[in-house]
Amino acid sequence: MNKPLVVNYRVVGGEYSQDYHSHHEYEIYFFHAGSCRYLVHNQIYDLEPGDILLMDGMILHKPNVNPHVDYIRSVIHFSPAWIKDVLGEMNGTYLLDVFRKLHHCLIRTKESYLSKNLEKMFFRLCELRNKSQPYNLHTEIEMKTLLLHILITIHNLGGISSFKKTKHKLDKEKHAENIASYIQDNYMKKLTICTISDTLNLSKSYVSHVFKEITGFTVMEYLMACRLNQVKYLLEAEDSKPLKEIASDCGFESACHFSRYFSKKVGMTPKRYRYLRLSKEKCI
Repeated sequence: MNKPLVVNYRVVGGEYSQDYHSHHEYEIYFFHAGSCRYLVHNQIYDLEPGDILLMDGMILHKPNVNPHVDYIRSVIHFSPAWIKDVLGEMNGTYLLDVFRKLHHCLIRTKESYLSKNLEKMFFRLCELRNKSQPYNLHTEIEMKTLLLHILITIHNLGGISSFKKTKHKLDKEKHAENIASYIQDNYMKKLTICTISDTLNLSKSYVSHVFKEITGFTVMEYLMACRLNQVKYLLEAEDSKPLKEIASDCGFESACHFSRYFSKKVGMTPKRYRYLRLSKEKCI
């Protein structure tokens, strides 16, 4: 994603088979209706209408959606660099603390009055961002002002100390979260269903079944997504490190397998990805 602001309002359907993914932008996800179990890092959220998820985009995340039920949500992706000058002038950088410090959290609004106002702001921001004619400086100022109001409203819905936790989790959900946590801590090692099940004292069949049921994806798909996410980070963070070493550090068995997998999932070679990301960073 190369735009500083992307807004989608009340999107219906889609994302049924989306991979675990990450991105550099911060994300505000507003769930309106349907059935969605959202996996963010190692946390599983069973969403209710009015729920807001705030995510540092680099955290691995994926919705698990029932394709037989309407799935309606609004989403904002924004680059913190795009709005940091405005926030800095107003001493408002604390509004980004939830993304920078918590990395992800859930606000359960119960479709309150504030959340209804928030939805109106999503709609107006989407109108401005997606109108056909090129927008001018005035439009950009209005968009930044609206995003600022959205961040203030979210802050008012629940300060960092009072972000809501979900209800008591079922054993299956706890086990799926434990599996995700173990993979995130050990993705750089040679992992199999057997090693995971032995460590967590669960049967192999149960590990495979419960993770697929709760998250919608297999254990191995999640493992590879964790490795890919770390690769993307290291390609930028350690820009002089050879690709072969990055692949090895992230658990890929060979440089060839790493290159093929990366190209298939990202749509370009690791070398090209590193070049584009570093070039973009220099322009910010």
